[in-house]
Amino acid sequence: MFLFSGLSALRAAYRVIFAKVFDAAKPLSAMASSKRKIAHPKAALQRLLPFNHEGKYFDLKTIFSRLNAQYFRRTPLRGYTIEWGRRRKLAPKEYFVFGTIQEEDRIIRIHPRLDAAFVPTWFLEYVIYHEMLHSVVPDEIGPTGRRRVHTAEFDRREREFYFYRRARRWEEENLARFLR
Repeated sequence: MFLFSGLSALRAAYRVIFAKVFDAAKPLSAMASSKRKIAHPKAALQRLLPFNHEGKYFDLKTIFSRLNAQYFRRTPLRGYTIEWGRRRKLAPKEYFVFGTIQEEDRIIRIHPRLDAAFVPTWFLEYVIYHEMLHSVVPDEIGPTGRRRVHTAEFDRREREFYFYRRARRWEEENLARFLR
């Protein structure tokens, strides 16, 4: 279509296609004062994907509700969805992401390999608690301008989890079970 349209038409098409990327590229300092990230109306597509909170061994929604009542009484997390992520064909080789949070969509995803008989409930609770903390502890901008999400305050709050040391030790001892 753009083969004979000239360079200006090609540039215009490029700007239209990548407009969302350029609009979203705001300075991090603008986001530092608030934990909420810039919400894009079309980001709700994530909610349409067929993920589930019920696994073979664990129900994430039950664990989330229990942690919310126990650790976030003053400022409970409202409107969040928690679900198992998509199963991959191959396990990762070098590192493993146990969970993620998409704050703009209020979705917490937990890696489906954690839905296993050998995973202790308290370890899964720790992973979920860690992701929940990201929604309430503000990020910081470091001296180099990089955004830091695991701040001193985050670390302090994370240590309040009742099986923190045990969970960290279990993670170190069992990480290889999740990798190729």
